[in-house]
Amino acid sequence: MRIARFAHAKGMSFGVVEGEPGAGPQGLTVAEIEGHPFGQISFTGGRWALSDVRLLSPILPSKVVCVGRNYAEHAAEHGSEVPKEPLLFLKPSTSVIGPRDAIRLPIFSKQVEHEAELAVVIGAPGARRADRAAAERAIFGYTCANDVTARDLQRADGQWTRAKGFDSFCPIGPWITTGLDVSDLEVRCEVGRDPEQMEVRQLGRTRDMVFDVPALVSYISHVMTLLPGDVVLTGTPAGVSPLTDGDTVSVRIEGIGELTNPVVPV
Repeated sequence: MRIARFAHAKGMSFGVVEGEPGAGPQGLTVAEIEGHPFGQISFTGGRWALSDVRLLSPILPSKVVCVGRNYAEHAAEHGSEVPKEPLLFLKPSTSVIGPRDAIRLPIFSKQVEHEAELAVVIGAPGARRADRAAAERAIFGYTCANDVTARDLQRADGQWTRAKGFDSFCPIGPWITTGLDVSDLEVRCEVGRDPEQMEVRQLGRTRDMVFDVPALVSYISHVMTLLPGDVVLTGTPAGVSPLTDGDTVSVRIEGIGELTNPVVPV
């Protein structure tokens, strides 16, 4: 099932995206559901063509918990070793944006980079001190994310809060896919100015994660309580590189979909 949050003429709703997974927006519809998607799904009868609504970030998390250097080749490209335990940091909820929303380049940085990532969405009742089995039960679904990073500030500060925390530095979407086996999915990032001539910057597979998804959720839950709707970013493959004004960046994950955002100045 694909769960979207979307804006329409009457307001904002959650809904189930219907249609063939490979179909473009013209071939998909979204069926409105009552309330929040973490409970029993109940349809209102409202239905729109996906092309007639605006997709929003599929969830509004209380926090975004991120994992650094979870792909060995990405750690190596920055001259770092793979950590012995998951390396955690946070992105504020105010950094979250949705599909087609603009990534805004801050005036403080000269080197803003993309990081394509599989994102995990926590469901009810959350996770606290969860073992592996409980961690798996706590997962509601998965979406695409871009852990946008001001690389020069990351190096200069010696810690990552400013570099990772600017408004618009956490695009997620286009929807949440449930019931998906994420043990071996392709993660791709493309950047360009012409939709017909996008350059592949990152291409990896989730099987190459140092710590897999249940291990990450379990580990994080022993540090902090994961609430329903919280998002975990699971690390990025090698190939991160700068974004510039006028670029479009797309994160595509097999079995989920594509998250696309333009890049503009602040």
